[in-house]
Amino acid sequence: MRIIARKTLKTFVESLKGNKDQKAVKAALDSWFQEAVNAEWATPAQVLASYGNASIVGSDRVVFNIKGNAYRLVVAIDYPRRIIFVKWLGTHAAYDKIDVKTVPYASTIRS
Repeated sequence: MRIIARKTLKTFVESLKGNKDQKAVKAALDSWFQEAVNAEWATPAQVLASYGNASIVGSDRVVFNIKGNAYRLVVAIDYPRRIIFVKWLGTHAAYDKIDVKTVPYASTIRS
């Protein structure tokens, strides 16, 4: 899979500088990135087979739990073109304030 906006992930990790979670979040996002790049997801069911804790929201949106569900990563997946678009990344508390189905790309990346 091709991932659009890896820089968003890096910027988020950098925003956590001085936070005790920074190393764990970086490790979790790096692991997710490597697994996603190497994935062959053609359907939401295949995403769930890899990530049982992921939430499928609509036909293209997927929410991944990062660092034991302390953070959430919202992506849109274009299955036919094998592209993952990072839409939003933030704390679980900030996630509760967004509409996951409509949040635009990186509208607010919150730590």
